[in-house]
Amino acid sequence: MRIIAGKFQRKVIRPPGSLPVRPTTDLAKESLFNILQNHFDFEELKVLDLFSGTGSIAYEFISRGAKEVVAVENHYRCAEFIRKMVTVLATPNLKVVQADAFRFLSSSRNTFNIIFADPPFDLKEKEKIPIIVFGRGILDEGGWLVLEHPAKECFKQLPCFREERKYGRVHFSIFEKS
Repeated sequence: MRIIAGKFQRKVIRPPGSLPVRPTTDLAKESLFNILQNHFDFEELKVLDLFSGTGSIAYEFISRGAKEVVAVENHYRCAEFIRKMVTVLATPNLKVVQADAFRFLSSSRNTFNIIFADPPFDLKEKEKIPIIVFGRGILDEGGWLVLEHPAKECFKQLPCFREERKYGRVHFSIFEKS
């Protein structure tokens, strides 16, 4: 796994092989960040990375200059790996929260410009993520929720749906608070 662009461009991140993760592919990540860079000024962004796994998406945002990134991961060893990388990369603006993503969403008092969610592909409650995000008002005006999911799932019927992007077996549904 590597950081694609920014301050840590080309830095290779080697998480332990025993972590229960499915990192976003470099192709999908690069394509997504090209879209995001055309819509947002990264230096002003407050980002929430749900189901953070190895932290790949969080590191990419930090590398590109995001003001603040909160990585939420429930699995203890994954959260510990991200904390270790915060120290290695010397990035105090990357906060790690070990918590269930749904509980975090239900109790968060902060707002974010971008929320990225990469839940396990077999998680049945994915459609609840946009409902909670928009219901609780934790996305800033003009902000995006990006939901990574397998091709077989469709979220076009949900409120605030903007578009879907497809990169092989990885799909991103993008929702916007307008």
